[in-house]
Amino acid sequence: MYEVIRKPTIVDVARAAQVSTATVSRVLNGRRVDPELVRRVRAAAAELHYRPNGTARSLQAGATRLIGVLVPDLGNPSFSELLRGLADATGTHGHRLLVADSKESQDEERALIHELALHCDGLVLCSPRLPLEELARFAVGPLVCTNREVGGLSMSSAGVDSYAGMTEVVRHLATLGHRHIGYLAGPPDSWSNAERQRALGDSAAALRLQVTVVQAGSTSDDGHRALPALLAAGVTAVVAFNDLVAIGLLAGLREQGLDVPRDVSLAGFDDIPVAQFLAPPLTTVRLPTEEVGRQAWELLREQLQQAGRHGTVRLPTELVVRGSTGPAPDTV
Repeated sequence: MYEVIRKPTIVDVARAAQVSTATVSRVLNGRRVDPELVRRVRAAAAELHYRPNGTARSLQAGATRLIGVLVPDLGNPSFSELLRGLADATGTHGHRLLVADSKESQDEERALIHELALHCDGLVLCSPRLPLEELARFAVGPLVCTNREVGGLSMSSAGVDSYAGMTEVVRHLATLGHRHIGYLAGPPDSWSNAERQRALGDSAAALRLQVTVVQAGSTSDDGHRALPALLAAGVTAVVAFNDLVAIGLLAGLREQGLDVPRDVSLAGFDDIPVAQFLAPPLTTVRLPTEEVGRQAWELLREQLQQAGRHGTVRLPTELVVRGSTGPAPDTV
């Protein structure tokens, strides 16, 4: 279990920056201050992971009514769906979203969390990539993680049962006679990816399947680049970290003159809108992404209304079987 570090105060920031608390207050409220003092105060606040007290700020200047949202890739349609659910839920309570993209970079994620925390009443971190020991430092204010469970931390999370989703798709492929399955792994620091690999290993052991894991990523280009390694391994079916990766692999298989699913079966995760319109339509694990966004807001709202209240929501997934999976070649 990780220990949540004591919440730093404005006094701590002033001491670290070697300025008065009044100067810290002026800097954080955007008033005119000598640029060098601004630099020192912001550097100290970032180093200490300082977040202004929401209650005190509301009494002084009114709550911002802003919710900061950080996603690892705005180009992924799955995050757009999550944002839609989150925006619908927050909008009914008079809040607006301030959205930032960390571009799958831990350094960028770290810096953006600091920046959003200074301007927002609460934060929603979508699939955060930072290690748990770092996330613990941000557990001093209203904050919810999505698709990242944070056992041992005083922090809320809303997500899906990635383990069950992978278990279901592997069983589906085994039923079709596939004995050697490839997995196009997502970002190494993705919690969802780790859960899917764990389920894949457990299912393969139980069903006596051979598994080849190829490091890919989260984009269609990543899926396309992974094709040579999969072909060299001789797999008959592939599960991709997400639908975008699956789409990239599908394009590569076509370029090689291979048929899906006759030569290789293919499945993804997310069920993004385009998945059903591919040729062939993509078998995928449907995630209730919009509902995750709505649940994230409910968890955050509880924290805004009652400090110290935390919870975990894990929503079920659904395997959607379409034309991209079929019998293993040696069983036809």
